Formats: sequence, C-alpha cells, structure tokens
Amino acid sequence: MALDIEAADKLLTTTRGVRRRIDFDRPVEREVIEDCIEVAMQAPVGAAWLTHFIPVTDPDLRKQVGAHYAAVSGPYLDDMEAKMRAGAKEAKEIEAIDRDMALHRWYNENLYRAPVLVIVAMQGRYETADVSRRAAVYGSNLPVAWSFMLALRARGLGTCWTTLHIRREREVAELLGIPEDVTQTVLLPVGYYKGTDFKRVKRPPVADWLHWDRWASQDRQE
Repeated sequence: MALDIEAADKLLTTTRGVRRRIDFDRPVEREVIEDCIEVAMQAPVGAAWLTHFIPVTDPDLRKQVGAHYAAVSGPYLDDMEAKMRAGAKEAKEIEAIDRDMALHRWYNENLYRAPVLVIVAMQGRYETADVSRRAAVYGSNLPVAWSFMLALRARGLGTCWTTLHIRREREVAELLGIPEDVTQTVLLPVGYYKGTDFKRVKRPPVADWLHWDRWASQDRQE
C-alpha cells in the first residue's frame, strides 16, 4: 500500500522547533513518551541499540538541568548577539536581532518548565574516535532522536533541538546518574503545544543547496 505522501510531507515540513508554544501546565503522560520512543527505535539505522533515552519529569531535577543549560547558554547568547549586532547595517536587521535574541533568552530562562526533559544519549565515548567512527555512531543515534520528534509531533507534542547543556555533560550526568561510558547527544524539552497553525518556513531555493555530481557551481543546475 502506498504511503499518504501529502500527510507524510505535512508532518515533515511542519515539525518546527517549539519554544513559546509549549504548554508548561499540561502534564505529559508517561505512556505517550514510551510510545514515541518505541516508534523512534524503528529509525532506519544500523545500531539503534546504541541509543538511550533519559526522560526527566521530577521538577527539582528539571530545574537543575535547566540551570546547567542557562549557565552555558547565557554567555553563548551574549557572544552571538555581539557578533550579529557588529554585522548589522540597517534598522530592520537590528529589530530582527532583538526579536530573535528575546526568544532565545526567554527559552534560556524557561526551558526547565517543560513537563519532560528528554536527554538522548548513546553508548560509548567517542572523543578520540576518527571522523569515520564518529559519523557512524552519531548516524545511528541522531536519526532515532529525529524520529522521536516526529512521533511527538504526530501526537500533538512539540520540542526543540538543544545541545548547549553538553558543555556541562559531566555535571548533568552526575545529577542524573548517567554512566561515564554514555555520551549525551541532545536535550529535548517536551510538552503539548498550543495552537495548530504550524507551517513551512522560508528556506533558500533547492538550487542553493544542490550539487549534482560535483561541488563546483558551474556543474550545478541553474
């Protein structure tokens, strides 16, 4: 039976990073998270078994994880904003920077309020692995995390891909009892979202990303 292409494309093109629209006050059922993990483990990868999920629901633990995230994210956002402002030439650019940074700073302060913080991790440590090995293991982990996000979206839940907490990976690992031989890859703040009007966003044309046969621009389709 052929897939419903329209429905599949809608899911893929309207799964946005959700921040302000997470309902902090609506609990997320444990079975929903478990169902989404079961779906995610069917991702088309060679070693899904390398993946671990650590859903954090305890309010105190979420607050502590959020504090680690904020401690790293604050200086990061300061540096990013300074660089963006240095390159801005017009008032509308400054306005866009102000809007963008306000959203990120709000998220920085409120991330812990999401009903569930899901840390996705993989078995092993790969700091000294060569590029090929790292590509293989991350390639068996990140598609699982993305499938988890799609499963959430299909059930009316949203999240946003975050990785800054990894700069304090050991502190978070100690807080949550994560073994030393496990590598954290992404933190997903999860909750039911408010509203249903998710849509495609503006992206550069496909031609800007596409390299048929060779990289050189003269070999690309115009």
